Amino acid sequence: MTTAPVSPAVPLTDLDTDSLRAANARFQAAYDALAAQGLKLDLTRGKPSADQLDLSNELLRLPGDEYRDAAGTDLRNYGGALGLPELRAIFADALLVPPAQLLALGNASLTVMHDVIVQAILHGVPGGERPWGARTVSFLAPVPGYDRHFSICERYGIRLIPVPLNDDGPDIPTVRALLEADDSIVGMWCVPVYSNPSGAVYSKEVVRELVSLPAAPDFRLFWDNAYVVHHLTDERPTPIDVLGLAAEAGNPDRPLVFASTSKVTFPGAGVAFVGGSQANIDWLVRNMAVQSIGPDKINQLRHVRLLQDADGLAAHMEKHRAILEPKFQAVSEIFENRLAPHGGGRWTAPLGGYFVSLDVLDGAAERAVQLAAAAGIAVTPAGATFPYGDDPRDANIRIAPTFPRLDELRTALDGLCTAILLAESETLLAQRGDSEG
Repeated sequence: MTTAPVSPAVPLTDLDTDSLRAANARFQAAYDALAAQGLKLDLTRGKPSADQLDLSNELLRLPGDEYRDAAGTDLRNYGGALGLPELRAIFADALLVPPAQLLALGNASLTVMHDVIVQAILHGVPGGERPWGARTVSFLAPVPGYDRHFSICERYGIRLIPVPLNDDGPDIPTVRALLEADDSIVGMWCVPVYSNPSGAVYSKEVVRELVSLPAAPDFRLFWDNAYVVHHLTDERPTPIDVLGLAAEAGNPDRPLVFASTSKVTFPGAGVAFVGGSQANIDWLVRNMAVQSIGPDKINQLRHVRLLQDADGLAAHMEKHRAILEPKFQAVSEIFENRLAPHGGGRWTAPLGGYFVSLDVLDGAAERAVQLAAAAGIAVTPAGATFPYGDDPRDANIRIAPTFPRLDELRTALDGLCTAILLAESETLLAQRGDSEG
């Protein structure tokens, strides 16, 4: 991950009060003109665009009358709890999980993560002395992070503890100190490649620390590798074998690896994956046996026929990149032109994934999002990237540029910048009013 440089000629924070008032008046006039346009644009969620969905339309015609796998099994019937071996083999390479330790399940990895947590609450995990539900438990949450991860914990009363996220992963001294001081910590959310929303990529050194740090036997890394094949440039992170590193460290059961095809094919009709040590997989299969007699193997066969193999998956993702790369370039270009001259923010320029993380002036993010919404530009709520929606600085805004058409995206980003600059000038004027009495 790189961060776009900000070299403003006249930062708002450096203006005297009269000049700041004049700037605020200009921003207000620009905002009034924006609001008068009657826009209806959406930057809220990281959804694939229609053009991206079209890349997988062949799924709608597959598998035709061919409903048997390579072994000749009739996939229309019950069974196959582990998922289709051919599909597990395709994604085992990208996820660095042995096919025998990788399950292919339903359409959403979020569902699998939710169910794993519920099973742990009810029954505990391998190596644990008792179920998570028998005591107060906590999760570490690197921030900024993914709001739906946080929602699962919030729903089941699992306390979330924020941890700073650096360019190379969670801040290890903070993680170490928390694990040493708090024995209620049983898990940690991790998006190791192109983290949501910052685009951070965990380094091998950080991963080695995460699997090695002293922790309770039932401590689990929820390794959500959602964007492992979602590259935007030719610069690719070196794959990290988290299961292998954990085994070397003597903690083979610590990582649980999750992924899905939600942003590879159709989000509503894809395949989710979960991998782990053999002990973890046996535990999952045993728990799932009372929940399902097998996943949708016909859908899994469709995916095998579409993607074919690891090379086919890579070629398919290059088609996604061709659609997405100009959109992420537009984010950097517009922020550089509109925000940077005023010192209006710092943003990430990720090498992959689906999001950009923007930090505006402390205290201005919520107001900026409100202004944008009033002008017809929907943005993810300020604070959503922090547990309980509480960004202590009120500074972070998650940008999701994937869904709109490029022209709509440019309009939305430009309008958002207008809202941000107005919010920042208002915030600074209010601060000066407070300080000057």
